[in-house]
Amino acid sequence: MDNKILNNQQSTSVIWIDIISIFPEMFQILTNYGIIAKAIKNNILKIKCWNPRNYTSKKRKNIDNKPYGGGPGMIMSAIPLIQTIRHIKSIKKKGITKTIYLSPQGKLLNQKIICSFSKFSQIILICGRYKGIDERIIEMEVDEEYSIGDYIISGGELAAMVFIDSLIRIQPGVLQDEKSFQSDSFYNNLLDCPYYTRPINIEGKCVPTILLSGNHEKIKKWRKIESLKRTLHRRPELLKKNENQ
Repeated sequence: MDNKILNNQQSTSVIWIDIISIFPEMFQILTNYGIIAKAIKNNILKIKCWNPRNYTSKKRKNIDNKPYGGGPGMIMSAIPLIQTIRHIKSIKKKGITKTIYLSPQGKLLNQKIICSFSKFSQIILICGRYKGIDERIIEMEVDEEYSIGDYIISGGELAAMVFIDSLIRIQPGVLQDEKSFQSDSFYNNLLDCPYYTRPINIEGKCVPTILLSGNHEKIKKWRKIESLKRTLHRRPELLKKNENQ
C-alpha cells in the first residue's frame, strides 16, 4: 500500500460525511450499531443526513419527474439536489470536500480507492433513486461517480452504507487492532488467507498443523502462500494488477 495513503490515514482527525437521501431514516442502523457508532462516539466521524425534499418549492415535496424524450421510470429533479449540495458546501468545514454520486454507471469501488478518501475531511454522498438523477447535477456538482458492483439496487442508500463502513474501519482508533485491516482481502490486491479457531477437530476436519506450531515466522510464510493460492484460484485478475504495479 502506498505510504502516502497510510500517512493520510494517520493524519485524519474527524471525517464529516453528509448524506443526501429521501430516506434518511435508513441510516439510523449505521449510527446506532457497530464500528460506525463507535467512530461517532469517539469523535472520529460525523454523519448528517439531508433530505432534498426540504429544498423543493413544490407543495407535495416531489423531487422527481418524467424524463424528457419519454420512456419508463422517473428521474430525480436537478434543482432540489443542486440546492441541497450547495447548502452543504456553504457550511464551511476545514479541509477538502469531495462530492460523490453512488451510481451503477460509476467506477467500480475498490480498497485502494477507499483508502484514498482518507485525505478528505468532508465527503458528500448523493443517494439516487428511481431511474437516476438529472445529468446536469453530475455535470455541475459531482466530482466522482462510484459503483459497488455490476448489479442494480433500488437506491444509493445501501451503496452509501457500504462506502462509509469500508472507509471508517481503516481510520485510526476505530478497530481494536489498527493493523487488522492491513491483512484484509484486497488491501494489497490479494485475498486473505483461511482462518481457523477452536476446536481443533470438527468431524475429522482439523486445523493445519503449522498453525499449532507456535512458529510465527513459518505461520506468516504459510499465510502468505495460502493468500497467493486463494487469489490465484478465486480472483486471478488481482495478481495481474500486482504485476502491472
